[in-house]
Amino acid sequence: MSLKIAFIGAGSIGFTRGLLKDLLSVKEFHDIKIAFTDINEHNLEMVTQLCQRDIDANGLGIKIQATLDRRTAIKDAKYVFNVVRIGGLEAFQQDVEIPLRYGIDQCVGDTLCAGGIMYGQRGIPAILEFCKDIREVAAPGCIMLNYANPNAMITWACNQYGEVPTIGLCHGIQHGHQQIAEVLDLKQEEVDIICAGINHQTWYIQIKHKGEDLTGKLLEAFEQHPEYRETEKVRIDMLRRFGYYSTESNGHLSEYVPWYRKRPDEIMDWIHVGKSWINGETGGYLRVCIEGRNWFETDFPNWMKEPPMHFDPHDRSQEHGSYIIEGLETGRVYRGHFNVINNGTITNLPEDAVVEVPGYVDANGISIPRIGDLPLGCAAVCNASISVQRLAVEAAVHGDDMLLRQAMLMDPLTGAVCNPPEIWQMVDEFLVEQEKWLPQYSKAIAEAKQRLTKGKRIRTRDDWRGAARLPVKTVEEMQQDREAASRNTGAADKASEDL
Repeated sequence: MSLKIAFIGAGSIGFTRGLLKDLLSVKEFHDIKIAFTDINEHNLEMVTQLCQRDIDANGLGIKIQATLDRRTAIKDAKYVFNVVRIGGLEAFQQDVEIPLRYGIDQCVGDTLCAGGIMYGQRGIPAILEFCKDIREVAAPGCIMLNYANPNAMITWACNQYGEVPTIGLCHGIQHGHQQIAEVLDLKQEEVDIICAGINHQTWYIQIKHKGEDLTGKLLEAFEQHPEYRETEKVRIDMLRRFGYYSTESNGHLSEYVPWYRKRPDEIMDWIHVGKSWINGETGGYLRVCIEGRNWFETDFPNWMKEPPMHFDPHDRSQEHGSYIIEGLETGRVYRGHFNVINNGTITNLPEDAVVEVPGYVDANGISIPRIGDLPLGCAAVCNASISVQRLAVEAAVHGDDMLLRQAMLMDPLTGAVCNPPEIWQMVDEFLVEQEKWLPQYSKAIAEAKQRLTKGKRIRTRDDWRGAARLPVKTVEEMQQDREAASRNTGAADKASEDL
């Protein structure tokens, strides 16, 4: 096949190398065209060298087109992978640390809560520019496969305002599926699931084994599991109170709802620190991302000495992206869970929202079955987040700082911790400190500077590091277990490793 696939943000080693391996494990794709683009020339060069070495070692004739010019990379592409982090780790650190001044303790801060809302403000305008390029120079009907967070907000904006068909993809459902099979003492492939909800708040509404519905047996199984009863306390509590297991990890889920992280002295009752950051560590994802960047930059010469990846069709990851393209191009049927505009799929969630639901892919396209109503309590949790997402998307698109402030007010955890004056000042600080990534807010930023300079400041907790903050490991510390450091750095899903 002569189709072209482009990666925007290709300097992301975890996603880019793994997704490329998945794609090139499909025999029909052994002569496709691949383009990489990034704004960081150094990262782009390193990832390109590594990936080209993998391609060469597998005997393929593909030569990666690596360029800093995004339009050149996108030109004639039939599919575009979006794996960017707008603002990089500098902005990500602010997403975690500015809210900490106001008592908002996040594990991740990239989907909802104060950090996720600001991540969307940076990402949406930039990615709408990607959409403009796709409309103008990509192949007709080009599809964007979005892995960037906040996934629902980005996917929503691309479909509504970017005029580019965009599918949001995430690996949370696969992980929960593995956990469910484990606690039920079954193999993952033996357990059939149906999930529905919104990204990072999707619910396993049906769990079957050989036709038997096991949904009602899940709570006892998790409560008795020797590890998960300690590391997944939030998810188990949500299962206990809402009747369905949530796809998202303990740390992620704890920051999307108002109950588990609002009182600093109670946070440790719900999270677990020491096995993996994903169980609730304050700023845990930021920590492992910083460690991964530092390790890759330092250890890159050794990566080039290690055996290249082998493109084996039996050794593909569970990331949906390559399977979607394979289904569309070859007609092989693939069933996964995708983030799409609702359009009546879940009947008690808003039509315009982005929902995460089952989907089927073949040569006829992507087909989304109708789910019907979510259980009422599950729908209520999702609807609270959807209101925040809608406000945040509209704020980002139009540069409306009042909508941005209202999104923060309506956010479940932010509203549980902060009063309105605190939220107003926190937004001012975000606007000023992230000015270089927020061109749509120029007027609001000027006004925020005036208030912060001349107005009476609310006292903040500038020295508070959160309830469970761990220090970033040095490169020297990571060298003590080089194999684990490299696994973490190379993983698209950094929750898969116990660190």
